[in-house]
Amino acid sequence: MSAIAGWGLALAAVVGGYLSYGWPGVVLAITVIVFWLLLQFSRALRAMRQASARPVGLVDNAVMLNARLRPGLRLVDVLALTRSLGTPLHTDLQAVDESFTWADGGGDRVEVDLHAGRVTAWRLLRAGGA
Repeated sequence: MSAIAGWGLALAAVVGGYLSYGWPGVVLAITVIVFWLLLQFSRALRAMRQASARPVGLVDNAVMLNARLRPGLRLVDVLALTRSLGTPLHTDLQAVDESFTWADGGGDRVEVDLHAGRVTAWRLLRAGGA
């Protein structure tokens, strides 16, 4: 869901709450919105906590990671899949495009390209060159 659609739904909830129940409806709508934002924040922190507990760039199985990736996946979702922070392929802090790599114990690795925090492309590089 885009940010514009999310904020539009939040605004619709506030307006709908006011039209249905007056000010108590507005308070209820704002309470629900804040609760939803806290859930999203908690989810992001949980993914970062799990990723920080493992070695950087290490994944259990690169082939399985390759199979589970899809275009549009957010970086937080990739971190939840890998349970590890990726090794950056380049370190341009001003770039909108980012590339990270994850490798497994067998030498296979997956390079993931992101644009604005979403997966755009990925490549599976096998250790044997096949």
